[in-house]
Amino acid sequence: MRSTLLPGLLSSVRHNFNHGIRDVRLFEIGRIFANFTPRELPQEILALAMIATGGAIEENKAQAERELDFFDLKGALEAAIDWMNLSPLSFTQTSARHLRMGQTALIKLVDGTEIGTIGRLAENVAASYKFRQAVYLLELDLDALLSGPAKLIQYSPLPRYPSVTRDISLLVDRNVLLEDIFNMVTAQNVADCRSVKLVGTFEGENIPPSKRSVTLRLEYRSDDRTLRDEEVEERHSRLTRLLLEAFAAEQR
Repeated sequence: MRSTLLPGLLSSVRHNFNHGIRDVRLFEIGRIFANFTPRELPQEILALAMIATGGAIEENKAQAERELDFFDLKGALEAAIDWMNLSPLSFTQTSARHLRMGQTALIKLVDGTEIGTIGRLAENVAASYKFRQAVYLLELDLDALLSGPAKLIQYSPLPRYPSVTRDISLLVDRNVLLEDIFNMVTAQNVADCRSVKLVGTFEGENIPPSKRSVTLRLEYRSDDRTLRDEEVEERHSRLTRLLLEAFAAEQR
């Protein structure tokens, strides 16, 4: 009675590596047995596992310009959740024996129910499979996910006036969660700020090991008129100052 889908996926990744294929994205849906305790019978649940490694190949591009990272796998899961019209998930920092410390998150439903983990494969596990590149994986309770609350859809008219986007790159500590940054932007209620999205993250050369660069894209739009450039700059500058202070960040 298997308790996880991950060993099978890891073996499939190794099989691909052995045949010269380094860009691998796989998933499996299957039954597993959880909650092994001396006093309780194992519980059979339907699980979903996903694994990704290699280059991030984008549409209409022959070669990858970067390597896959944590946020690519997280984004794939969130896209599936959105397509199924389920409520958004939340991700909080945690630890797991098979995942790398500092690059592991607990997956929760909107009501706080814990349903799985996501992160980078730990070095000792990767070494046992002879992996030489980063591997990202997740596993969750699909039964719990599908039985969770549906997302409320509300109609809104198409915007009559154009939006303006501004990017900002912040140098933050590695333990700062992207969710906390998004929540901070939302909590400020800056006039005409409609959305915030992740453009990308950067670690490595010229970045201290304890930090990472996070680039965000903010959208500004009014329902009543076209915003002037100076209005957008004033709102964006104010929000930038608030983020820099809240997270002890530096602007890049």
